[in-house]
Amino acid sequence: MQPASISKETNPAADEDEEEEEEEEEEAVIREESGTRDKECVKMNPGQVEAVALDVQQDTGASAAPVSNRRKMKMKMWRAKKKLMKKQLKSADTATSISELPFSLTSPTTWKELEFSSLTQKERKRKRGERGGRVDSEEDAEMKKKKKESQRPNYFVSIPITNTQISSAVMELQEAVLRQEPRLAKAMLPVPTLHITLLVTHLASQEQVDLAATVLDRSGPPLAELLGGRDLVLPFSGVGHFRKEVVFVGLAPGLHRHTLDSAAELLRSEFEEQGLLQEGNRGFEPHLTIMKLSRASKLRSQGIKRVDPALYSSYTNKFFGDQTVERLDLCSMLKKKQQDGYYHTEMSLKLGGRRRSEPDEAELLRVSRRLVEDAVNRALLQYKQESLQNGGGPNAAPPQPPGDAEELAAKTDAAVSRK
Repeated sequence: MQPASISKETNPAADEDEEEEEEEEEEAVIREESGTRDKECVKMNPGQVEAVALDVQQDTGASAAPVSNRRKMKMKMWRAKKKLMKKQLKSADTATSISELPFSLTSPTTWKELEFSSLTQKERKRKRGERGGRVDSEEDAEMKKKKKESQRPNYFVSIPITNTQISSAVMELQEAVLRQEPRLAKAMLPVPTLHITLLVTHLASQEQVDLAATVLDRSGPPLAELLGGRDLVLPFSGVGHFRKEVVFVGLAPGLHRHTLDSAAELLRSEFEEQGLLQEGNRGFEPHLTIMKLSRASKLRSQGIKRVDPALYSSYTNKFFGDQTVERLDLCSMLKKKQQDGYYHTEMSLKLGGRRRSEPDEAELLRVSRRLVEDAVNRALLQYKQESLQNGGGPNAAPPQPPGDAEELAAKTDAAVSRK
């Protein structure tokens, strides 16, 4: 049941009729004797009578005024009585109409129980949105939130950084930043996890993970054809940022960028063909992330909402090194990292460069030495990174790993010579 509403509307025709009636009655009043009185339907209280009489006395002057003035006085008194009578009649009619409405005597509590309570403007907008279908119910909003969370990217295809020259330069940059702003330690990416992301995706089941590994493996021949038997070398130079929230080492321009873009597009098309890539996936922008504020959510409460570029201004034009693309990895964002600090890898696709003849013993020895040195350098970098993140400070001496690089290399040489 909807509450009835009382609206006051003016009728021009009715007003004209009332004016004519007033004029006729005024003429009758003028013709009456000065001693006669009108019979009133509505009685006036003493205060109203005195007010009217006072107004009349001020307008008409003394009691010995001419007859015309007395008539004017009577006319004004009659008009004042008429107005008061109409006003009282209207108020009486309104009160009668309201008393006849349903729930006229209902208490405010009952009106609230009947959902007639007053609403704020914000609540009215919300209710209008709910009726119009523009605002989802709480259940729909919760379902959408769960669906969105369940479709967040959890896997990615990457190019790992294996060149220790790049890793050392990144470590040096991070230490320089931490000397100026130690609170950014938690925002630093661990050096062993450095990589270039080619695509990200959401894999909901192990079946989809296996399918993604198969798709990556199948991409080997077309990628080899794209490379044409040549190595893909990526030179890293300069430091940039995304909205001052993500700091990265940039990729220098050149023909290698076109080849890398083509390789990324090939992978995207292969994954999309198998339904493993969501719509609206961001475009490819190769970069080497070294710092990200989202890794340390407490920084915002400490007043750090942006990374000041002045902290790394001396590295803006620095050359960090060349990275030869050796393999592509299908990595998990959520699973536990491997022992070397890199992401959990479901599958790796080896990318061969120039086809060479069988390596001789000397080449095998050089390769083994380089692998050992790389492993030791990686361990050192990882120890230093962990020391920084555990509050050791940029100048703290990191714990030394067991063994020595030269000693390990000597043992490797001896092992190879015995073969």
